[in-house]
Amino acid sequence: MSFFKALILAIVATIFLTYVFGIGMLELMNVHVIMDGEVIEPLKAIGVSALVVVLIVVIALAIVLSVFGSLIFIFLVLCASIAMVTIGVFWPILLMAVVIWLFSGNKNTKRYA
Repeated sequence: MSFFKALILAIVATIFLTYVFGIGMLELMNVHVIMDGEVIEPLKAIGVSALVVVLIVVIALAIVLSVFGSLIFIFLVLCASIAMVTIGVFWPILLMAVVIWLFSGNKNTKRYA
């Protein structure tokens, strides 16, 4: 499953569970959310809170992925630079080893007709 497909499914599941548990708690506790003297519908109250929570989760995910992505990128750049320096220093030896390997071949191969 791709990352974004899993992310979308997680967001949908979060919204659904927040809505179900939110409506259940509002009904169980008989709570009414009031703003500016008006009672907000339960669906709007739960929907707005669910969207805010999902937005915060997505922002946190972006921050975590950018930090770990940066660390992985730095590690790969260091490994590639060490490999390039090693090849740059030892390229004549590597070239001679490849030439010897190509010319030597395996003389003991059995050929079946």
